[in-house]
Amino acid sequence: MNIDQIFKNNEAWVNEKLGTDPDYFKNLSEGQNPDVLYIGCSDSRVTAEEIMGAKPGEAFVMRNIANMVSNLDLSAMSVVNYAVSHLKVSHIIVCGHYGCGGVKAAMQSQDLGILNPWLRNIRDVYRLHNQELNQLKTEEEKYRRLVELNVQEQCVNVIKTADVQIAYRNRNLTVHGWVMDMETGKLIDLKIDFDKVLKGIMEIYHLD
Repeated sequence: MNIDQIFKNNEAWVNEKLGTDPDYFKNLSEGQNPDVLYIGCSDSRVTAEEIMGAKPGEAFVMRNIANMVSNLDLSAMSVVNYAVSHLKVSHIIVCGHYGCGGVKAAMQSQDLGILNPWLRNIRDVYRLHNQELNQLKTEEEKYRRLVELNVQEQCVNVIKTADVQIAYRNRNLTVHGWVMDMETGKLIDLKIDFDKVLKGIMEIYHLD
């Protein structure tokens, strides 16, 4: 993308918004009150607001390689804390996508340098679900299913955070696991049964 063109695009966008509402940026600058925290992949093809049809101010967004939520990632934990405890969002969406390069890289047995510790989190998802994954016939089936299971495990990681646990006791908060199908553009709700998934760790995390 041409850098000069970016500024031209921005100017056109500003003029479009002001043409519709002269107070658009004045109102936007007064603060945010999003109802959704969206945790997605950094893949350049999967832009959170566009695929959801969300306007500025409607979604608080965090993106990283393969939509990971690690308790060792200060950035991720800070985002969850701010969104849940300060912005008081009502919905947390973890959204993966078929064709995810991070998940595909995690399935390969090779040294990827600085990416190794990050991808190990995805490899741990494979380890947790290896019985199910190894029953699938093709690598493509395993790949797509691992994308889904990675979303599920990151949802679990979200739910295990203290901020979400406290919010569950005090108000309505819902966690959703989604996948975007790159070939169709459609969002798929995985309809994860969290009661079933979390049954084995309820005692440790005191999940509600």
